[in-house]
Amino acid sequence: MGRTKINVVLLMILKLFLVGTTTGEETYENDRHIKELSSSHTYKNVNHLHLNFLRGRSELDQSEIKEKHISEINADLMKKYHEIVGIHEKLMKEAFQLDEYKNEIIRKENDLQLCQSKVDKLESEINSQQTTINQLTLNANFLASYDECKKELSDKSNKLEICEVQLKKLNSSVIEKDEKISEYSPTIQNITEHQKTINLKLEETPPMLVTSDFREAIANLRSIYHNNPSSCLPFGEHPGVHEIKVSGVGFFEVLCDSQLAGPGWIVIQQRIGGKENFTRDWATYRKGFGSLDSDFFLGLEKMYRLTSQQQYELYIHLVAENGSIFYARYDDFKISDEDHGYALSLGKFRGNIENAMRESENRKFRTFDEGYQHYSGNCAVWHGSGWWYNDCFKGHLNGLYGRDLEWYTETGTINKLKEAKMLIRPKEE
Repeated sequence: MGRTKINVVLLMILKLFLVGTTTGEETYENDRHIKELSSSHTYKNVNHLHLNFLRGRSELDQSEIKEKHISEINADLMKKYHEIVGIHEKLMKEAFQLDEYKNEIIRKENDLQLCQSKVDKLESEINSQQTTINQLTLNANFLASYDECKKELSDKSNKLEICEVQLKKLNSSVIEKDEKISEYSPTIQNITEHQKTINLKLEETPPMLVTSDFREAIANLRSIYHNNPSSCLPFGEHPGVHEIKVSGVGFFEVLCDSQLAGPGWIVIQQRIGGKENFTRDWATYRKGFGSLDSDFFLGLEKMYRLTSQQQYELYIHLVAENGSIFYARYDDFKISDEDHGYALSLGKFRGNIENAMRESENRKFRTFDEGYQHYSGNCAVWHGSGWWYNDCFKGHLNGLYGRDLEWYTETGTINKLKEAKMLIRPKEE
Protein backbone atom coordinates (compact mmCIF):
# COMPACT_ATOMS: atom_id res chain seq x y z
CA MET A 1 0.00 0.00 0.00
CA GLY A 2 2.80 2.33 0.86
CA ARG A 3 4.60 1.47 -2.33
CA THR A 4 1.46 2.20 -4.33
CA LYS A 5 1.28 5.68 -2.81
CA ILE A 6 4.86 6.30 -3.66
CA ASN A 7 4.29 5.17 -7.23
CA VAL A 8 1.25 7.43 -7.56
CA VAL A 9 3.21 10.37 -6.20
CA LEU A 10 6.05 9.65 -8.61
CA LEU A 11 3.65 9.39 -11.48
CA MET A 12 2.10 12.74 -10.52
CA ILE A 13 5.51 14.36 -10.36
CA LEU A 14 6.43 12.82 -13.68
CA LYS A 15 3.24 14.17 -15.11
CA LEU A 16 4.10 17.61 -13.88
CA PHE A 17 7.46 17.45 -15.67
CA LEU A 18 6.05 16.00 -18.84
CA VAL A 19 2.93 18.08 -19.09
CA GLY A 20 4.68 20.92 -21.00
CA THR A 21 6.12 18.52 -23.60
CA THR A 22 3.48 15.79 -24.05
CA THR A 23 0.61 15.84 -26.48
CA GLY A 24 -3.05 15.66 -25.54
CA GLU A 25 -3.23 11.86 -26.14
CA GLU A 26 -0.22 11.17 -23.92
CA THR A 27 -1.75 13.25 -21.10
CA TYR A 28 -4.95 11.29 -21.43
CA GLU A 29 -3.08 8.00 -21.23
CA ASN A 30 -1.18 9.11 -18.12
CA ASP A 31 -4.40 10.14 -16.41
CA ARG A 32 -6.00 6.91 -17.24
CA HIS A 33 -3.02 4.97 -15.93
CA ILE A 34 -3.04 6.84 -12.68
CA LYS A 35 -6.74 6.16 -12.19
CA GLU A 36 -6.12 2.52 -12.79
CA LEU A 37 -3.33 2.30 -10.24
CA SER A 38 -5.33 3.53 -7.43
CA SER A 39 -8.70 4.73 -6.49
CA SER A 40 -7.85 5.29 -2.93
CA HIS A 41 -8.11 8.38 -0.85
CA THR A 42 -4.50 9.22 -1.55
CA TYR A 43 -5.25 9.39 -5.22
CA LYS A 44 -7.99 11.81 -4.53
CA ASN A 45 -5.57 14.06 -2.74
CA VAL A 46 -3.12 13.77 -5.52
CA ASN A 47 -5.84 14.32 -8.06
CA HIS A 48 -6.81 17.47 -6.24
CA LEU A 49 -3.24 18.55 -6.51
CA HIS A 50 -3.33 17.66 -10.17
CA LEU A 51 -6.41 19.76 -10.73
CA ASN A 52 -4.70 22.69 -9.07
CA PHE A 53 -1.72 22.10 -11.32
CA LEU A 54 -3.89 21.99 -14.40
CA ARG A 55 -5.58 25.14 -13.28
CA GLY A 56 -2.16 26.80 -12.86
CA ARG A 57 -1.05 25.37 -16.13
CA SER A 58 -4.15 26.80 -17.81
CA GLU A 59 -3.44 30.17 -16.28
CA LEU A 60 0.18 29.83 -17.43
CA ASP A 61 -0.97 28.99 -20.92
CA GLN A 62 -3.26 31.99 -20.90
CA SER A 63 -0.35 34.11 -19.63
CA GLU A 64 1.84 32.81 -22.45
CA ILE A 65 -0.94 33.52 -24.87
CA LYS A 66 -1.17 37.04 -23.50
CA GLU A 67 2.63 37.44 -23.68
CA LYS A 68 2.56 36.16 -27.22
CA HIS A 69 -0.27 38.54 -27.99
CA ILE A 70 1.67 41.34 -26.29
CA SER A 71 4.75 40.38 -28.35
CA GLU A 72 2.67 40.47 -31.49
CA ILE A 73 1.25 43.83 -30.39
CA ASN A 74 4.83 45.05 -29.65
CA ALA A 75 5.96 43.76 -33.00
CA ASP A 76 3.02 45.52 -34.62
CA LEU A 77 3.82 48.67 -32.61
CA MET A 78 7.46 48.49 -33.74
CA LYS A 79 6.24 48.08 -37.29
CA LYS A 80 3.92 51.07 -36.83
CA TYR A 81 6.81 53.00 -35.21
CA HIS A 82 9.05 52.34 -38.18
CA GLU A 83 6.21 53.35 -40.47
CA ILE A 84 5.77 56.53 -38.42
CA VAL A 85 9.54 57.20 -38.61
CA GLY A 86 9.37 56.70 -42.38
CA ILE A 87 6.37 59.00 -42.60
CA HIS A 88 8.22 61.57 -40.46
CA GLU A 89 11.29 61.40 -42.69
CA LYS A 90 9.04 61.72 -45.70
CA LEU A 91 7.31 64.70 -44.09
CA MET A 92 10.69 66.29 -43.31
CA LYS A 93 11.82 65.73 -46.88
CA GLU A 94 8.59 67.20 -48.19
CA ALA A 95 8.94 70.13 -45.77
CA PHE A 96 12.47 70.74 -47.11
CA GLN A 97 11.16 70.59 -50.66
CA LEU A 98 8.36 72.92 -49.63
CA ASP A 99 10.94 75.44 -48.33
CA GLU A 100 12.80 75.16 -51.62
CA TYR A 101 9.53 75.73 -53.47
CA LYS A 102 8.85 78.77 -51.28
CA ASN A 103 12.36 80.17 -52.01
CA GLU A 104 11.85 79.45 -55.69
CA ILE A 105 8.50 81.24 -55.55
CA ILE A 106 10.18 84.22 -53.86
CA ARG A 107 12.86 84.28 -56.58
CA LYS A 108 10.20 84.03 -59.26
CA GLU A 109 8.30 86.87 -57.62
CA ASN A 110 11.49 89.01 -57.63
CA ASP A 111 12.07 88.11 -61.28
CA LEU A 112 8.45 88.93 -61.98
CA GLN A 113 8.89 92.34 -60.33
CA LEU A 114 11.99 92.96 -62.46
CA CYS A 115 10.11 91.89 -65.55
CA GLN A 116 7.26 94.15 -64.53
CA SER A 117 9.70 97.04 -64.15
CA LYS A 118 11.13 96.29 -67.58
CA VAL A 119 7.62 96.07 -69.00
CA ASP A 120 6.77 99.43 -67.43
CA LYS A 121 9.95 100.93 -68.84
CA LEU A 122 9.29 99.46 -72.27
CA GLU A 123 5.72 100.71 -72.14
CA SER A 124 7.07 104.16 -71.30
CA GLU A 125 9.53 103.95 -74.20
CA ILE A 126 6.77 102.73 -76.49
CA ASN A 127 4.59 105.66 -75.43
CA SER A 128 7.52 108.01 -76.05
CA GLN A 129 8.17 106.44 -79.44
CA GLN A 130 4.50 106.64 -80.24
CA THR A 131 4.62 110.32 -79.39
CA THR A 132 7.66 110.66 -81.66
CA ILE A 133 5.84 108.77 -84.42
CA ASN A 134 2.88 111.10 -84.04
CA GLN A 135 5.21 114.08 -84.24
CA LEU A 136 6.95 112.57 -87.28
CA THR A 137 3.55 112.04 -88.86
CA LEU A 138 2.81 115.70 -88.30
CA ASN A 139 6.30 116.54 -89.59
CA ALA A 140 5.66 114.37 -92.66
CA ASN A 141 2.63 116.49 -93.41
CA PHE A 142 4.74 119.54 -92.76
CA LEU A 143 7.52 118.17 -95.01
CA ALA A 144 5.02 117.69 -97.80
CA SER A 145 4.14 121.35 -97.51
CA TYR A 146 7.84 122.14 -97.10
CA ASP A 147 8.67 120.29 -100.33
CA GLU A 148 6.07 122.30 -102.17
CA CYS A 149 7.47 125.51 -100.70
CA LYS A 150 10.99 124.32 -101.49
CA LYS A 151 10.05 123.66 -105.10
CA GLU A 152 8.43 127.06 -105.35
CA LEU A 153 11.49 128.60 -103.71
CA SER A 154 13.76 126.74 -106.14
CA ASP A 155 11.84 128.16 -109.08
CA LYS A 156 12.10 131.64 -107.60
CA SER A 157 15.79 131.01 -106.84
CA ASN A 158 16.42 130.08 -110.48
CA LYS A 159 14.70 133.25 -111.58
CA LEU A 160 16.76 135.16 -109.01
CA GLU A 161 19.99 133.61 -110.33
CA ILE A 162 19.06 134.72 -113.83
CA CYS A 163 18.43 138.19 -112.48
CA GLU A 164 21.74 138.10 -110.61
CA VAL A 165 23.60 137.09 -113.79
CA GLN A 166 22.01 139.98 -115.59
CA LEU A 167 22.80 142.24 -112.65
CA LYS A 168 26.45 141.12 -112.67
CA LYS A 169 26.68 141.88 -116.35
CA LEU A 170 25.22 145.30 -115.70
CA ASN A 171 27.58 145.79 -112.75
CA SER A 172 30.54 144.74 -114.89
CA SER A 173 29.47 147.19 -117.54
CA VAL A 174 29.08 149.91 -114.91
CA ILE A 175 32.45 149.02 -113.38
CA GLU A 176 34.14 149.19 -116.77
CA LYS A 177 32.59 152.57 -117.37
CA ASP A 178 33.58 153.68 -113.88
CA GLU A 179 37.10 152.47 -114.51
CA LYS A 180 37.31 154.43 -117.72
CA ILE A 181 36.03 157.50 -115.93
CA SER A 182 38.29 156.94 -112.93
CA GLU A 183 41.30 156.40 -115.17
CA TYR A 184 41.55 160.09 -115.68
CA SER A 185 40.13 162.15 -112.86
CA PRO A 186 41.97 160.56 -109.88
CA THR A 187 45.19 160.34 -111.84
CA ILE A 188 44.98 163.90 -113.01
CA GLN A 189 44.01 165.03 -109.53
CA ASN A 190 46.88 163.09 -107.90
CA ILE A 191 49.41 164.28 -110.43
CA THR A 192 48.17 167.81 -110.09
CA GLU A 193 48.36 167.72 -106.31
CA HIS A 194 51.82 166.12 -106.31
CA GLN A 195 53.06 168.50 -108.92
CA LYS A 196 51.84 171.40 -106.85
CA THR A 197 53.58 169.92 -103.80
CA ILE A 198 56.79 169.34 -105.73
CA ASN A 199 56.68 172.79 -107.27
CA LEU A 200 56.18 174.35 -103.86
CA LYS A 201 59.12 172.38 -102.51
CA LEU A 202 61.19 173.33 -105.52
CA GLU A 203 60.30 176.97 -105.04
CA GLU A 204 61.19 176.78 -101.35
CA THR A 205 64.44 174.91 -102.00
CA PRO A 206 67.52 176.85 -103.10
CA PRO A 207 68.63 175.88 -106.58
CA MET A 208 72.04 174.75 -105.31
CA LEU A 209 70.40 172.03 -103.10
CA VAL A 210 68.41 170.39 -105.91
CA THR A 211 70.70 167.51 -106.88
CA SER A 212 70.39 165.11 -109.74
CA ASP A 213 69.39 162.29 -107.32
CA PHE A 214 66.57 164.39 -105.98
CA ARG A 215 65.38 165.20 -109.47
CA GLU A 216 65.53 161.49 -110.35
CA ALA A 217 63.45 160.58 -107.27
CA ILE A 218 60.89 163.21 -108.24
CA ALA A 219 60.82 161.79 -111.76
CA ASN A 220 60.29 158.27 -110.39
CA LEU A 221 57.42 159.43 -108.18
CA ARG A 222 55.82 161.20 -111.14
CA SER A 223 56.23 158.02 -113.19
CA ILE A 224 54.71 155.89 -110.45
CA TYR A 225 51.60 158.00 -110.11
CA HIS A 226 51.33 158.42 -113.84
CA ASN A 227 51.39 154.63 -114.43
CA ASN A 228 48.84 153.80 -111.65
CA PRO A 229 50.70 150.92 -109.88
CA SER A 230 48.78 147.72 -109.11
CA SER A 231 51.20 146.45 -106.43
CA CYS A 232 53.78 147.67 -103.92
CA LEU A 233 56.75 146.84 -106.16
CA PRO A 234 57.08 150.35 -107.63
CA PHE A 235 57.39 151.83 -104.15
CA GLY A 236 60.55 149.80 -103.51
CA GLU A 237 62.16 150.90 -100.27
CA HIS A 238 59.32 153.27 -99.43
CA PRO A 239 57.03 151.21 -97.15
CA GLY A 240 53.83 152.48 -95.62
CA VAL A 241 50.36 153.20 -96.91
CA HIS A 242 50.08 153.70 -100.67
CA GLU A 243 47.28 153.80 -103.18
CA ILE A 244 47.14 151.22 -105.95
CA LYS A 245 44.66 150.47 -108.70
CA VAL A 246 43.43 146.98 -109.55
CA SER A 247 41.08 146.05 -112.37
CA GLY A 248 37.60 145.24 -111.05
CA VAL A 249 37.85 147.22 -107.82
CA GLY A 250 39.56 150.48 -108.85
CA PHE A 251 41.73 152.49 -106.46
CA PHE A 252 42.27 151.49 -102.82
CA GLU A 253 44.93 151.93 -100.17
CA VAL A 254 47.31 149.14 -99.12
CA LEU A 255 50.03 148.73 -96.52
CA CYS A 256 53.39 148.09 -98.19
CA ASP A 257 56.17 146.31 -96.28
CA SER A 258 59.87 146.12 -97.14
CA GLN A 259 61.34 144.92 -93.83
CA LEU A 260 60.16 141.34 -93.25
CA ALA A 261 61.09 139.70 -96.58
CA GLY A 262 62.39 142.42 -98.90
CA PRO A 263 60.63 145.21 -100.84
CA GLY A 264 57.33 145.17 -102.65
CA TRP A 265 55.06 143.19 -100.30
CA ILE A 266 51.36 144.01 -99.83
CA VAL A 267 50.09 143.19 -96.31
CA ILE A 268 46.71 141.47 -96.84
CA GLN A 269 46.10 140.50 -93.18
CA GLN A 270 47.59 141.71 -89.90
CA ARG A 271 47.12 140.72 -86.21
CA ILE A 272 49.34 142.77 -83.92
CA GLY A 273 47.24 143.62 -80.89
CA GLY A 274 43.84 141.99 -80.89
CA LYS A 275 41.95 145.28 -81.05
CA GLU A 276 39.90 144.36 -84.13
CA ASN A 277 36.89 142.00 -84.03
CA PHE A 278 37.33 139.21 -86.59
CA THR A 279 33.88 137.70 -86.00
CA ARG A 280 32.44 139.16 -89.19
CA ASP A 281 29.90 138.07 -91.81
CA TRP A 282 30.51 137.11 -95.43
CA ALA A 283 29.87 140.59 -96.84
CA THR A 284 32.39 142.18 -94.44
CA TYR A 285 35.12 139.63 -95.21
CA ARG A 286 34.43 140.15 -98.91
CA LYS A 287 34.87 143.92 -98.63
CA GLY A 288 37.60 143.99 -95.96
CA PHE A 289 37.74 145.65 -92.54
CA GLY A 290 40.05 147.08 -89.89
CA SER A 291 42.70 149.77 -89.80
CA LEU A 292 45.97 149.60 -91.77
CA ASP A 293 47.93 150.75 -88.71
CA SER A 294 46.42 148.01 -86.50
CA ASP A 295 44.58 144.73 -87.09
CA PHE A 296 42.88 144.41 -90.49
CA PHE A 297 41.80 142.08 -93.32
CA LEU A 298 42.27 143.49 -96.85
CA GLY A 299 39.16 141.83 -98.35
CA LEU A 300 38.54 138.65 -100.36
CA GLU A 301 37.46 140.42 -103.53
CA LYS A 302 40.62 142.57 -103.59
CA MET A 303 42.76 139.45 -103.01
CA TYR A 304 40.99 137.68 -105.87
CA ARG A 305 41.48 140.63 -108.22
CA LEU A 306 45.14 140.99 -107.28
CA THR A 307 46.04 137.30 -107.65
CA SER A 308 44.05 136.80 -110.85
CA GLN A 309 46.09 139.31 -112.87
CA GLN A 310 49.49 137.63 -112.31
CA GLN A 311 51.27 135.01 -110.15
CA TYR A 312 51.78 136.01 -106.50
CA GLU A 313 53.77 134.50 -103.69
CA LEU A 314 52.62 134.45 -100.05
CA TYR A 315 54.79 135.20 -97.01
CA ILE A 316 53.46 134.51 -93.49
CA HIS A 317 55.19 136.13 -90.52
CA LEU A 318 54.46 134.64 -87.07
CA VAL A 319 55.51 135.66 -83.56
CA ALA A 320 54.73 133.13 -80.79
CA GLU A 321 53.71 134.13 -77.27
CA ASN A 322 57.19 133.13 -76.05
CA GLY A 323 58.81 135.52 -78.55
CA SER A 324 59.91 132.90 -81.13
CA ILE A 325 59.70 134.12 -84.75
CA PHE A 326 58.63 131.82 -87.59
CA TYR A 327 57.84 132.18 -91.29
CA ALA A 328 56.07 130.17 -93.99
CA ARG A 329 56.39 130.92 -97.70
CA TYR A 330 54.32 129.69 -100.67
CA ASP A 331 55.25 130.38 -104.28
CA ASP A 332 51.82 130.43 -106.00
CA PHE A 333 49.18 132.07 -103.82
CA LYS A 334 45.77 132.83 -105.29
CA ILE A 335 42.08 132.59 -104.47
CA SER A 336 39.15 131.88 -106.79
CA ASP A 337 36.24 134.21 -107.49
CA GLU A 338 33.21 134.57 -105.25
CA ASP A 339 31.11 132.08 -107.25
CA HIS A 340 33.66 129.41 -106.31
CA GLY A 341 33.82 130.50 -102.68
CA TYR A 342 37.20 132.28 -102.84
CA ALA A 343 38.87 128.85 -102.68
CA LEU A 344 42.53 128.88 -101.59
CA SER A 345 45.59 127.78 -103.61
CA LEU A 346 49.15 127.94 -102.23
CA GLY A 347 51.87 126.35 -104.37
CA LYS A 348 55.19 125.03 -103.03
CA PHE A 349 56.17 125.55 -99.37
CA ARG A 350 59.33 126.50 -97.54
CA GLY A 351 59.83 127.89 -94.04
CA ASN A 352 61.11 127.26 -90.50
CA ILE A 353 57.76 125.97 -89.20
CA GLU A 354 55.37 123.15 -90.15
CA ASN A 355 53.31 123.39 -93.35
CA ALA A 356 50.05 123.77 -91.38
CA MET A 357 48.42 126.08 -93.95
CA ARG A 358 48.35 123.16 -96.42
CA GLU A 359 45.34 121.81 -94.51
CA SER A 360 43.28 124.70 -95.89
CA GLU A 361 44.31 124.36 -99.55
CA ASN A 362 41.47 124.02 -102.08
CA ARG A 363 38.95 124.86 -99.34
CA LYS A 364 36.34 127.57 -99.70
CA PHE A 365 36.31 130.53 -97.36
CA ARG A 366 33.63 130.18 -94.66
CA THR A 367 31.88 132.59 -92.30
CA PHE A 368 29.26 131.99 -89.61
CA ASP A 369 26.42 133.21 -91.87
CA GLU A 370 27.45 131.13 -94.91
CA GLY A 371 25.41 127.90 -95.18
CA TYR A 372 27.66 125.28 -96.79
CA GLN A 373 30.21 123.49 -94.60
CA HIS A 374 32.56 120.64 -95.62
CA TYR A 375 32.79 119.35 -92.07
CA SER A 376 29.77 118.07 -90.07
CA GLY A 377 29.28 121.30 -88.17
CA ASN A 378 30.04 124.96 -88.73
CA CYS A 379 33.66 125.66 -87.82
CA ALA A 380 33.12 129.37 -88.45
CA VAL A 381 30.46 129.39 -85.73
CA TRP A 382 32.56 127.32 -83.32
CA HIS A 383 35.64 129.49 -83.74
CA GLY A 384 33.90 132.83 -84.33
CA SER A 385 35.76 133.98 -87.46
CA GLY A 386 36.08 133.50 -91.20
CA TRP A 387 38.74 131.17 -92.67
CA TRP A 388 39.47 128.45 -95.21
CA TYR A 389 38.23 125.69 -92.88
CA ASN A 390 38.90 121.96 -93.23
CA ASP A 391 37.76 119.94 -90.16
CA CYS A 392 38.48 122.69 -88.86
CA PHE A 393 42.12 123.87 -89.29
CA LYS A 394 45.80 123.44 -88.40
CA GLY A 395 46.72 127.04 -88.90
CA HIS A 396 44.19 129.78 -88.13
CA LEU A 397 45.34 133.39 -88.47
CA ASN A 398 41.85 134.93 -88.24
CA GLY A 399 41.02 133.14 -84.97
CA LEU A 400 39.91 134.87 -81.79
CA TYR A 401 42.93 136.69 -80.44
CA GLY A 402 44.48 134.91 -77.46
CA ARG A 403 42.35 131.77 -77.91
CA ASP A 404 42.31 130.46 -81.51
CA LEU A 405 45.18 132.44 -83.05
CA GLU A 406 47.45 129.42 -83.44
CA TRP A 407 49.60 127.27 -85.72
CA TYR A 408 49.85 123.48 -85.19
CA THR A 409 53.02 121.41 -85.42
CA GLU A 410 53.38 117.88 -86.85
CA THR A 411 53.73 116.49 -83.30
CA GLY A 412 50.35 117.93 -82.32
CA THR A 413 51.66 120.76 -80.17
CA ILE A 414 50.33 124.27 -80.72
CA ASN A 415 52.18 127.52 -81.23
CA LYS A 416 50.04 130.17 -79.58
CA LEU A 417 50.59 133.44 -81.47
CA LYS A 418 50.63 137.07 -80.43
CA GLU A 419 51.39 138.42 -83.93
CA ALA A 420 50.56 137.21 -87.44
CA LYS A 421 50.91 138.84 -90.84
CA MET A 422 50.08 137.63 -94.35
CA LEU A 423 51.90 139.39 -97.20
CA ILE A 424 51.76 138.88 -100.99
CA ARG A 425 54.04 140.06 -103.81
CA PRO A 426 54.15 139.44 -107.57
CA LYS A 427 56.44 136.48 -108.18
CA GLU A 428 59.68 137.36 -109.89
CA GLU A 429 60.20 135.66 -113.25
